[in-house]
Amino acid sequence: MKQLETVLQTVEHEWPTRRVLVVGDVMLDRYIRGEVARISPEAPVPVVRVVEETHGPGGAANVAVNLARLGARAVVAGFVGADECGAMLKAGLQQQGVEARLVTCPDFPTTSKMRVLGGGQQMLRLDCERVSERRTEEYARLMELACEALAECDAVVLSDYAKGALEEELCRELIGAARAAGKPVLVDPKHEDFSRYAGATTVCPNLTELRRAAKLEDDGLATALDAAERMVTEFDLEFLTVTLGERGIALVRPGHRAVVKAEAQQVFDVSGAGDTVIATLALAACSGLTPEAGIALANAAAGIVVSKVGTAPVEKHELIAALAQEMQLHAQEKVVDRAELLFRVGLWRQKQERVVFTNGCFDLLHVGHLAVVEQARRLGDRLVVAINSDDSVRRLKGPGRPIVNEQERARMLAALAAVDAVVVFDEATPLELIRAMRPDVLVKGGDYAAADVVGAREVESWGGRVEIVPLVEGVSTTRLMEAAGL
Repeated sequence: MKQLETVLQTVEHEWPTRRVLVVGDVMLDRYIRGEVARISPEAPVPVVRVVEETHGPGGAANVAVNLARLGARAVVAGFVGADECGAMLKAGLQQQGVEARLVTCPDFPTTSKMRVLGGGQQMLRLDCERVSERRTEEYARLMELACEALAECDAVVLSDYAKGALEEELCRELIGAARAAGKPVLVDPKHEDFSRYAGATTVCPNLTELRRAAKLEDDGLATALDAAERMVTEFDLEFLTVTLGERGIALVRPGHRAVVKAEAQQVFDVSGAGDTVIATLALAACSGLTPEAGIALANAAAGIVVSKVGTAPVEKHELIAALAQEMQLHAQEKVVDRAELLFRVGLWRQKQERVVFTNGCFDLLHVGHLAVVEQARRLGDRLVVAINSDDSVRRLKGPGRPIVNEQERARMLAALAAVDAVVVFDEATPLELIRAMRPDVLVKGGDYAAADVVGAREVESWGGRVEIVPLVEGVSTTRLMEAAGL
């Protein structure tokens, strides 16, 4: 849960400060959407009545758009033709807030893909492309533009669709320049020979691409991940990331592998899912998140994008909403019994984390309670909140209390980011619980004197301390009840 909160804060506040360079095969994605009501009399094919035609950046350009929509600043470098599709692509990138550093190749068309959709489902794709090497001076210009942008960027993505932009020498030079500058390099590969990507931070194939690169038949996932582990060492990667479709994403290091399972989604279109994954991983890598956190984020982002039609990017607010929902799901796990609490406290102590304890009835949760909890959390690494059971509250406050039952009080406290665990106790005081868990810091609100705090003497006896934090003046459960006429 604590890591999830850190990830959410990173997405919301760190990603807008990041700038990422994408180099690779830029494309124009075109869509014809229509309705199908009959079969053609000329051939056994459906007749699509055109309703709408749209277009947008695709390939490496779509990676850049994903970065921009996730809140970062994006720069894209690649080749376009001197044609209408090239002009449309440039305009689309400008509209999305992406800085385009494109080399015009007069002898080549802008790579484009036209998808025909009927009833929301893709029926046909038409590709316009010329796959061969460009002129030497055109590669030199692309490298020059990329290196100029690299100096101002925090990470580099090589988006290789095998359309000719990322020839081997260019890959090696870009990877070398980025790593020399201490910046992560992430590769979305299409070539079967991964040696051209040697020295990158990670290469991110899908399972089919991995099997082709490793020259494997369909020998099962374990065999493919064994090959991935060998590649990490062979090509001097930090780790290798494998997208597994509905099975999720795998992270492979020497001697270690992990799979984050995909969340169940209604899949409308997988177009652009790989672009979303590499964009998310790049932002995770350059904002200090672990690779494990990165693939979990990428998995969540991919789950959002496959539920859309076409190469629509994931929006930052959609990812934040998904993370916030996940945090809510995890909040219930923070409500524990005494045995589980002592187990968790033991784990925290193994990591030398300082444990803070506070307690109360917390009936009708209000801003005064929040202030105590937030101040308590700042005094250590973990905060445990103990609440009186319903029976305990009645014995203390009278037959009309509590207003809110213990399950609901515990659940609301667990939803607070400052709280690491909530436990219910039935005794009149939490003394027995304090003796069992031996907190490092015992916290109470400012209406107590340190000498009157239950457990103060015990906590001080094992080297802990007691802290009295100020209350919010004029706020209390009693006043709320009076105002409500209770």
